[in-house]
Amino acid sequence: MPLTGEYLPGTSEWARTQAEAFEATSGHEANELRGKPIIVLTSVGAKTGGLRKTALMRVEHDGSYLAVASRGGSPTPPAWYWNVRKNPLVELQDGERKREYRAHEADGVEYDLWWQRALAAWPDYAAYQKKTTRRIALFVLEPVAD
Repeated sequence: MPLTGEYLPGTSEWARTQAEAFEATSGHEANELRGKPIIVLTSVGAKTGGLRKTALMRVEHDGSYLAVASRGGSPTPPAWYWNVRKNPLVELQDGERKREYRAHEADGVEYDLWWQRALAAWPDYAAYQKKTTRRIALFVLEPVAD
């Protein structure tokens, strides 16, 4: 069952525009960032309960996805991080396909494995980690049965 709630656009104009264009065209447009594929994550706002849409780098393995809370190496995680921690049921759109996933924060060996997959998809994550003292959080997104 799709997430319900009022869509509340984000404050970053470029990110909002990309996510909205991606969704409006079923992933046929605005589907890359600097030549790398993206996905759109829809989460339920931790404070507002509204739907938030975020374009993220595409990191996929065997039908599961990764949401990397890097925020470019900022000292604080992105706003969507708090949404997913509070409300782990999310929607993810990869191209034309949109479905529900349940997120959990990776740790230990799972973190190490997914971090290597993240670096393979977007090598800039290594530089982002060097810019901050916080460990960049990784959320593994597992499909919810239809």
